[in-house]
Amino acid sequence: MNIIDIIERTKNSQPLSSDEISWLVKSYTAGDIPDYQMSAWLMAVCLNGLTEEETVALTLAMRDSGDQLDLSCIERVTADKHSTGGVGDKTTLIIGPAAAACGIAVPKMSGRGLGHTGGTIDKLESIEGFRTELPFERFSTIVNKTGFSVISQSGDLCPADKKMYALRSATAAVDSIPLICASVMSKKLALGADCLLLDVKCGSGAFMKTREDADKLAGLMERVGNAAGKKTRAIVTDMSAPLGNAVGNALEVKEAIELLQGKITGGALYDTCIELTANMLELAGKGSLEQCSAMAKEAIASGKALSVLRATIALQGGDPNVCDDTSLLPAPRFSYTVKAAHDIEITAINAQEIGMVSLLLGAGRLAKEDRIDPTAGIVMECSVGDKISVDAPLMTLYSSFCSDFSEAAVRALNAVGYKDLGKVNNY
Repeated sequence: MNIIDIIERTKNSQPLSSDEISWLVKSYTAGDIPDYQMSAWLMAVCLNGLTEEETVALTLAMRDSGDQLDLSCIERVTADKHSTGGVGDKTTLIIGPAAAACGIAVPKMSGRGLGHTGGTIDKLESIEGFRTELPFERFSTIVNKTGFSVISQSGDLCPADKKMYALRSATAAVDSIPLICASVMSKKLALGADCLLLDVKCGSGAFMKTREDADKLAGLMERVGNAAGKKTRAIVTDMSAPLGNAVGNALEVKEAIELLQGKITGGALYDTCIELTANMLELAGKGSLEQCSAMAKEAIASGKALSVLRATIALQGGDPNVCDDTSLLPAPRFSYTVKAAHDIEITAINAQEIGMVSLLLGAGRLAKEDRIDPTAGIVMECSVGDKISVDAPLMTLYSSFCSDFSEAAVRALNAVGYKDLGKVNNY
C-alpha cells in the first residue's frame, strides 16, 4: 500500500477499504508515515468526508492501536457516558452516582480539560485528597463496591487518536464529523463498557453550533457504536447557555452535590441529568424509559445517589464530608459581582463567552502544563427570561489568583443579551 495513493483517492472522494485504513493508522502510529503526509490525508477528509463504512473502519483501527480494557471482573452491567463538552457540564458527577444507585456500574476514565474549565478529573481533584491515578485493580474494586468510579485515562489507550488529534489541532482539521466520531468512539470502545450513552451538546457553548450538525454527529456515532457491537445511544442536549449556575471546578462539584442533596429539583441541569440517567438505565435493561426516569428521580430524592458519591470519594482518598458540607471545598480569595446597569429582561446568555470568562479567571488551561485554579469560575445569578432590576446581580466571578476583574467583568456583561427600553443587546 502507498500513502500517496491513499491521499489521492480520498482527495478525489474515492472510498478506501478497511484494510487500507487499518494500514494507514498502524503505519502512522508506528512512525512509518510522517506528519506532513498524514496531515494531507486528514485535510482531504475534512474537505470531502468519509463514507460511513470508512468511518467505522477508521474508528476500529484507532481503537485497536493500543490497549483495550477488560471489564469482565465487574459484576454489574457496565455503562459509560461521553459528552462532547460544554460550559458548566458537571453531569458525570450526578449521572454516575444516580445510575449506580439504580443497580448498574459506571466505570469511567476521563481526561483533563483544555479550554474553559477543567475536565471531570480536574473537578474531582478539587476535593481534598481525591486520587484519580489508580491501578486498574483498585479501580475495578471500587466499581464493584459502589458502582461508580472515575480515574485518569491510561496513556496506552488509543495512541493513534492521541497522535492524530494533536495533528488535527495544529492544522485546523478538527471540525470534521467523521474525524470527531472516530476520535470519540475509538476511546469509548477501547474502555469496554457494555452500553454507551453519548451526550452530544448543541449551541453556542458546544463544538456543534447547529442542531443539524449535532444530529449528524449523534446519528453517526450511534451507528458506529452499534456496528462495533455495543449498545449505543446518542442524545442531543442544549448548550446555548451554561448548564446549571456554576462554571468552574470546585464550584461545579458544589452544585452537583447540592443537586444530589435534593436542593435543586428542577431546571436545565436537573432535567438533563434525569434524561441522560434514564437513557443509560434503559440501555442497560432496567426497564422502559418512563420507568427508568422514575428510578433516576427516586435515586436522587432518597439520597441513595449521594451515598454512592460519598462512598466513592472515600475509597479514592478524598474527604467524603464534602457531601454533607460543601464549605470544605477550596474557597476563592477574591470575588466580584457583575450587576445590571438598568432594569432589563435576559434574552440570551452566550455560553461560549461565559466559558472564556472562566478561562480568564483561571478555571481552565490553554496548554496541558498550565495550572488550574480550582476555586476560579462563575456563579450565574440569572437565567434567560428573568427580569432583573437595576443593580441586581447577574453573576459573581471568583478567583484565587486574579484580583483585577476589570477585563473579565466587561466580557461577562457582554455575554448577556437583554432587552432594555425596547432595545436588544446582541453581545
